[in-house]
Amino acid sequence: MAGMSTPASAPIRVLLVDDDALVRAGLALILGGADDVEVVGEAADGQLAVDALTTGGVEVDLVLMDIRMPNLDGLGATERIQQMDPPPLVIVLTTFDADDYVVRALAAGASGFLLKDTPPARIVEAVRKVAAGEPMLSPSVTESLIRRVTENGSDRRRDESRRRVDRLTERELEVAVAVGRGLSNAEISKEMFLSLATVKAHVSHIFTKLDVRNRTQIAICVHDAGLV
Repeated sequence: MAGMSTPASAPIRVLLVDDDALVRAGLALILGGADDVEVVGEAADGQLAVDALTTGGVEVDLVLMDIRMPNLDGLGATERIQQMDPPPLVIVLTTFDADDYVVRALAAGASGFLLKDTPPARIVEAVRKVAAGEPMLSPSVTESLIRRVTENGSDRRRDESRRRVDRLTERELEVAVAVGRGLSNAEISKEMFLSLATVKAHVSHIFTKLDVRNRTQIAICVHDAGLV
């Protein structure tokens, strides 16, 4: 429609959620230096974040979510946000990469995580990647997280995952396994000799057929099915 901005030109609207005002100020300063990112709000705990998204009229593409906060922690807030239609993307913030809450948040629908000591340029890069639908976890980190999420797996989970992946076409299954290996869309495109647009279309279909919200959940599903 004439007069409307295209998604490519629209800034990535970010909500900052952390109970430390200094952390929020630092993140706002970092992201404020990027022309394609706009901080549209802040919240001091998970409940305030949920309120801002559901009744506060704040339109958000991505939430940078601290994990340990009073009133409602980042895990609970992430679970509630995933019930929105459509939900904004969530990147969880943590001090420790071994935090069990991070693993649970990823399984609940968060699109990735950042350590709080991540260099500023990497924080901006992560926001851009997640907003573009790309993974921000390295294959080794993805593998570690999947192992921890699925270490208490059962035959029931395996059978359910196999039923879910049976919904995929042969090509979609190949793409899903590649996602499970931690490959980006660009890497899948190169490895499978497919256009980037075709890979993105396959990933979109996989999201729908597996009923998942992010690439980590795809990886967990194919791992549970014994394909990775």
